[in-house]
Amino acid sequence: MQKNYQPSLEMILHHEGGYVNHPRDPGGETNLGVTKRVYEEFGGEKDMKDLTVEDVAPIYKKGYWDKCKCDSLPSGLDLVVFDFAVNAGPGRAAQFLQRIIGVEPDGGIGPITLAAVDKYTEEFGVADTLENYSVARKEYYKSLSTFDAFGKGWIKRTNATYKKALDLFATDRIGDEDQ
Repeated sequence: MQKNYQPSLEMILHHEGGYVNHPRDPGGETNLGVTKRVYEEFGGEKDMKDLTVEDVAPIYKKGYWDKCKCDSLPSGLDLVVFDFAVNAGPGRAAQFLQRIIGVEPDGGIGPITLAAVDKYTEEFGVADTLENYSVARKEYYKSLSTFDAFGKGWIKRTNATYKKALDLFATDRIGDEDQ
């Protein structure tokens, strides 16, 4: 759902905040949620402290939203997959979705995964899919050695993203009924 990219990006930027270089963060130097390594892979040359939304938005679009085929996911599911991709990597976000919907977790979202998403959400509903994804995400965070340092924020972020995803899904359903 292309219409969800901008509100999803805004939520992610809110959660990610500004410049950080926490000694326990394996991502290292980060600004607006983009690590120095990722920024440089996308050809960035600015000092990390000087990044703007305009610098990182194309990275989010190409490296996370598009990579996870979020335009092809149901409204709400696009946000939770995008947010987890930003936080834990697109491959991991895809694998979690694939495990939930019962396809081989290869870390790439393609036609087989998208067809399985459609089938799964028809059978179980988007709301249950969002809940299952959020529960799996929290369990993943709890398994990390850095949970004591970052876990409270990750759980808060997951809960807020889940709530916003439910809102996006509900709004999209209301829009469908109006047509």
